Amino acid sequence: MDRDIAVNFDSVSFSYSDVSVLENASFHIHSGEFVAMVGPNGSGKTTVIKLLFGLETPSCGKIKINGSTAYISQHMPADSLFPITVHGVVRMGLLDSMKKYSHESKAACDITQALEKTGIADIAHRQYRSLSGGQKRRALVARALAAKPQLLVLDEPTANMDAESESKLYETLGAYKGSTTILIVTHDTEFVTSFTDRVLCLGDSKKIVQHGMETVDSSSPHTHHYYAHESRVLHETHISGDKCCL
Repeated sequence: MDRDIAVNFDSVSFSYSDVSVLENASFHIHSGEFVAMVGPNGSGKTTVIKLLFGLETPSCGKIKINGSTAYISQHMPADSLFPITVHGVVRMGLLDSMKKYSHESKAACDITQALEKTGIADIAHRQYRSLSGGQKRRALVARALAAKPQLLVLDEPTANMDAESESKLYETLGAYKGSTTILIVTHDTEFVTSFTDRVLCLGDSKKIVQHGMETVDSSSPHTHHYYAHESRVLHETHISGDKCCL
């Protein structure tokens, strides 16, 4: 049975003035998938994000996103004096959709659920400015997930995080796999976790190549050791559109 398509990026080209960034680039993401987009700095990752959210317009090609979206930037809010609790930060995720709640208790339930699933319910009363970098990132993830988006895009989500904070964040995101489509954008070309379904690689070709995943022994020197069950990117295996949808 074919799976629903959450994101379809079809034969897209884009240039900044006379500098070509993407040429006839295509990829698609199925609903509920956990996908990584990797590529070195300057490869066009930020441009893809802007195109996905309508901040830039392709010179040709089509982009379609099915369902609501949420985006978490790699740059966290910098105002260290703003007095807001973790609970308040998460509640901000519902500001645009509060009218859909007929009762305050429903909104409170969604906020509580987001806090619990991201593992920060015990610090909900603390000031956001007092948190560690990893805790702040999870609070922002909780804020995004409280609104129950169909697509969550995270740009360099583990920037300046220690290994323990990274592990907790990916465990949080992994819990949403299947119910929320997750796209992680990173310059780490070796990025892989046990949750990753596919990897989209950007490089000098100005195209986007989709690669599959396979399970490997945890002793492999070519994997990241975030989890007991690890995977690696099959860089020599191109996934056609038909095969990908089987």
